[in-house]
Amino acid sequence: MTETPAYQVLARKYRPETFADLIGQEAMVRTLKNAFAADRIHHAFMMTGIRGTGKTTTARIIAKGLNCIGADGQGGPTTEPCGQCEHCRAIAEGRHVDVQEMDAASRTGVGDVREIIDSVAYRAASARYKIYIIDEVHMLSNNAFNALLKTLEEPPAHVKFIFATTEIRKVPVTVLSRCQRFDLRRIEPEVMIAHLEKIAGLEGAQINHDALALITRAAEGSVRDAMSLLDQAISHGAGETGAEQVRAMLGLADRGRVLDLFEAILRGDAAGALTELAAQYADGADPGAVLRDLAEISHWVSVIKITPEAVEDPTIGPDERQRGQDLAARLSMRVLSRMWQMLLKALEEVALAPNAMMAAEMSVIRLTHVADLPAPEDLLRRLQDAPPPPSDGGGGNGPGRTPATGAAVNAMGAARMPSGGGGGTQAALANEPSALAQYARFEAVVELIRTQRDMRLLMEVETHLRLVRYSPGRIEFEPTADAPSDLASRLAGRLQGWTGARWGVSVTGSGGAATITETRDTERRAREAHARENPLVKAIFEVFPKARITDFRDPEAAVQEAAIEALPEVEDEWDPFEDN
Repeated sequence: MTETPAYQVLARKYRPETFADLIGQEAMVRTLKNAFAADRIHHAFMMTGIRGTGKTTTARIIAKGLNCIGADGQGGPTTEPCGQCEHCRAIAEGRHVDVQEMDAASRTGVGDVREIIDSVAYRAASARYKIYIIDEVHMLSNNAFNALLKTLEEPPAHVKFIFATTEIRKVPVTVLSRCQRFDLRRIEPEVMIAHLEKIAGLEGAQINHDALALITRAAEGSVRDAMSLLDQAISHGAGETGAEQVRAMLGLADRGRVLDLFEAILRGDAAGALTELAAQYADGADPGAVLRDLAEISHWVSVIKITPEAVEDPTIGPDERQRGQDLAARLSMRVLSRMWQMLLKALEEVALAPNAMMAAEMSVIRLTHVADLPAPEDLLRRLQDAPPPPSDGGGGNGPGRTPATGAAVNAMGAARMPSGGGGGTQAALANEPSALAQYARFEAVVELIRTQRDMRLLMEVETHLRLVRYSPGRIEFEPTADAPSDLASRLAGRLQGWTGARWGVSVTGSGGAATITETRDTERRAREAHARENPLVKAIFEVFPKARITDFRDPEAAVQEAAIEALPEVEDEWDPFEDN
């Protein structure tokens, strides 16, 4: 009975066997071919690049080329190994005694490198060269690298080293200087799509161009990732695979619908944007993936705005290209940059939130609300076109205010009005005195801060603010030496936000009274000194000299507190010994 051969994944089944099979690495292939042809083969190679670009595959092809003897057994080193001689077959199957592969991720120490150092003195058992392929070489310890340096600099003529790494910056420069370095590039989308179409044809699978474009975009230039996704897509589509199946497989939203969501956000249509987000979520799209797609579109449209030829991306359909061009023409770079920054923040929140969909919805709401914010040049135009401030006492130019400053403040107030022109602004100014009437004394302001539970601002006001002059809506103070530099601006901003009225907070260099904390400490010291004059208190301190006075209570307050804590009296309590 013949056993059915085990299934082999596409990434291994179609692994390149020669330099001609490598895709997207023309510069490296040309260099190696010229080096082999001129007999200038280096003794150590360093392959670096992202995952899945062919680093280990290239190392094995070099090993085969160095040891290939041809089908007739008379050949020499070549960039076109025959694949038929005993050395080519043994290297391809991973069983050649003279080609040793070591995974530096699991063998990182000096002892592992010492095995290599001890064995390089012996010639190859059957091949032309003894070759050491060390994968993920950046994982070696510093001591292991140091132990390898001398051998790597002056190896025997029959020894070749081939290193592969994804983290080239972690490899010591002393090692890099002894190697010939090749940087393997990401595979371009056009090359990747053509390669996937070829593999799908060899497998007899029906998969359309849009589906291959989605796989290529998800692979991010990695051939192994693309092959693995193609393998999965063929199984998912059961013979015929389209873009919808691939989106469902990858948990992606339809790019056209993501563009619809993008445009709804830019229109400020919060309800429409949330509806579209919910629909994509119901169809299986991951909220984080939707936000990543929105960020990708923001980047893509920004790049199109700067370099219009970037729209010719083979992984993007013609309809999406047209919409991208329209968005680039309509949107300013400031709007796109702001959306990019907010989406980056939103992605962080989604990753940390207990419910990703809720975080995504809140992010979309924020994006829609800032979509119609005026640009700085529009605000500046409003400031310039704003009417001059009124000349009466309520809104005139006070000390330190110029007409331009007053105009700026009035313009900002007008910008905050929901609608209307100068009449709305004057009405708001007229309502400010009534809004400030309840803050006749500075103590009321302090109580407002305490009520709003802004403990940091309350502490700073009580500790660092020496009041010089106060009137409702106007605070002038002298800061202490260690006061925060932004205390005045933060205090004005908080008060305006809480009261709805403008507050002028200014700083002077002298003339301030004691801070609230200083006043409170002075009163406490005075009360403590008075209490210590009491004969009973004196007697207590004589017996307990280390005692401290921690609090003061008036007799009336003590009586009230005792009454509150006392149990309520029961009027008709039953007495078991009382005669009926």
